[in-house]
Amino acid sequence: MFKKWLTLEVSVILFAAACTVFQSCNSKESTNKNEDIASIKKEPEIPRKNLPQEFKEYWYSGTAEITSYELEQARYGEIRMGKAVMIYVTEPFLKEKQVKADNASADNIPVLKLNATKKYLTGIYPYSIMTSSFYPVYDNQHALKVSFSAQEWCGHVYAQINNKEDFQVTSHSYFESEADQDFSLKKTILENELWNKLKISPEDLPQGTVQIIPSLEFVRLSHKELKAYDAEATLTNAGDTYTYEIKYPELERTLSITFSNTFPYSIESWSEITKSGFGPNAQLLTSKAKKIKTINTPYWQQNDNKDLYLRDSLGL
Repeated sequence: MFKKWLTLEVSVILFAAACTVFQSCNSKESTNKNEDIASIKKEPEIPRKNLPQEFKEYWYSGTAEITSYELEQARYGEIRMGKAVMIYVTEPFLKEKQVKADNASADNIPVLKLNATKKYLTGIYPYSIMTSSFYPVYDNQHALKVSFSAQEWCGHVYAQINNKEDFQVTSHSYFESEADQDFSLKKTILENELWNKLKISPEDLPQGTVQIIPSLEFVRLSHKELKAYDAEATLTNAGDTYTYEIKYPELERTLSITFSNTFPYSIESWSEITKSGFGPNAQLLTSKAKKIKTINTPYWQQNDNKDLYLRDSLGL
C-alpha cells in the first residue's frame, strides 16, 4: 500500500513538474512571439528636430500662409489656364483618428498642413482639385495623412492615404476599372509630403536614386497604379533659390519646384512635364505655375462679405 501511494505521489510530482516546464516554455514562446510582433509593428523612433525660433514665431503667430499662382495646366492634350492656391498652416493632429484635434492634449502631434487647390476649365466644364497633406513639424516621420479629391462634370474621385502600420489606402472613383479600393502600401517617400518638408528642412529633402509614391493628383488623373516608382531627385542652389527636381523614368514625368533658399522658403513656381492625353495622341506637355502673391492671415475668421477684397489682393 505504501509503495502504491509513493508511486502515485511521485507520478503527481513529475506531472506537475512537467506542466510547470511546459507552461514556462509556452509562456516564453508566447513572449517571444509578442516581442517579434512588437518589433515588426514598431517603427524606429527618429529624434525630433529642434524648431528654430524663427519657425515658431512665423508658424505659430495665429495666421496661415496663403499663396496664389497663375496656372497653366495640361489636360486632355492641351494647356488650360487657371489658378492655384497653396494654404500652409500649423495645427494639432490626432494620431489615432487622423484628424485635426478639437482640444489641446500632450498626445496631439503638431503638423504643418498644406491644402493645395487648382481650378481650371476644360472646354465647357470646370475642374476643381484639392490635395491635403499633414506632416509633423518635427520632420521625424512620414506624412500622417494625405487626401485628394477632384470634381468635374463627368463625376468626382477621392483618395486617401493614412499612415498606420503601413500606408492604408482608400480610393473611390466613378470609373469602373478603379471603383472602390482599399489596400496597403509599404512605407516609403510620398511626393505629397515633400511639399511640406521643403518648408521645414529643405536641405534634408531626399536626393539620388530613391523610391517615391507619386502625388495622388497625378496617379488619379493619369489612371496610373498607386505604388512606389524609381525616381532621381536633385536639389540645386542658384542665387537666392533652390530647385528641387524629381524625375520618374518609367512614368516619363519630371516635377521641378523652385523656392526661396531662405526661411520661410517661399515657393515661387513649379513645372511638371508629363504625357497629356490618352492613347497614340498623348504627348509630352509642361504644366506651370508662377506665384502671384503671398499673404499671412487667419482666413478661417474672414468669411464675411467685407472680406472679399482679400481675394482681389491674391489675384483670384
